[in-house]
Amino acid sequence: MIKMIRVWAAVALVLLLTGCQSSLMTKSGKEATTVAPGGATVVFLRPSSFGGAIQSSVYDVTGGQTTFGGIVSTKTSVQMQVPAGEHLFMVIAENADFMNANLDAGKTYYVLVMPRIGVWKARFSLIPIHNDASAKYNLQSKDFADWKQSSELVVKTPGADAWYQQNKADIEAKRLDYMKKWDRMEPEHKAELTLHAQDGV
Repeated sequence: MIKMIRVWAAVALVLLLTGCQSSLMTKSGKEATTVAPGGATVVFLRPSSFGGAIQSSVYDVTGGQTTFGGIVSTKTSVQMQVPAGEHLFMVIAENADFMNANLDAGKTYYVLVMPRIGVWKARFSLIPIHNDASAKYNLQSKDFADWKQSSELVVKTPGADAWYQQNKADIEAKRLDYMKKWDRMEPEHKAELTLHAQDGV
């Protein structure tokens, strides 16, 4: 019964995210070029149209404190400005998934929001883009240039923060549920899901 409740809560959250981009996020145009002293910028790119209208939301959940970054739909990007240092980021749609990061002050980092097939709708993962030409996902690749060009920057409207407050309980429940899987993950797998300080530009 509890499992069924969780499934329907996940479906409800996905349905709430579907089609809400136009009212909750608005076009920004350019990435921010300034950041608070001691801060870093993380840009979440979703260049793929796979998953269609299904959207995901991104968060900084460092130390169990959840900060809402925005809603990422197809062909858009969302950026967060956070203090330098170690962070844990989360993406939510049907599932929740996580990514570690160690950020240097004054640098900008890039993350791929990657859709994949889910049970009800598309699921999403956060993939670090490395500043290393030998990495599968890297800043020097033609793919990265294409991803940036095809992902239009959007920012939250006041309605986005209101949406987050209305759905905060479900989001936190999903974070705690999927965190169990993350905590059980092998160290070498977590290492693949980590942004390193040198990955910033």
